[in-house]
Amino acid sequence: MYKSLAALSTLPPAAADALKRLGENLAVARVRRKESQRLWAQRLGVSVPTLIRMEQGDAGVGMGIYATALWLIGRVAALPEVAAPQHDQGALELDVREALAKRAVRSPASVEARLRRKGATGG
Repeated sequence: MYKSLAALSTLPPAAADALKRLGENLAVARVRRKESQRLWAQRLGVSVPTLIRMEQGDAGVGMGIYATALWLIGRVAALPEVAAPQHDQGALELDVREALAKRAVRSPASVEARLRRKGATGG
């Protein structure tokens, strides 16, 4: 039984689909290299049933196993980019909201007074 069964049971459909596609892509990479499941599992340091679960996109398979599979196909360097801060849209939107909230908001009266002063000075 999984330690975080609740987390796995609430996996968003988009995340489950992404894992399924990742597993399928890893299976295609193995097949294109003409490697058996037994040999590939051995290279990953897992059992054949775990390899099969990974290739099916099972969320219960450890992230380290997925990372090792990416390393085997020369794609592990792409992993950090997945959560790179510059691509974190939610955090970027929060930064903008916080900046807007901190911005000094002028009252209509102060804006009018400033415009009158500008007009009086010929500014």
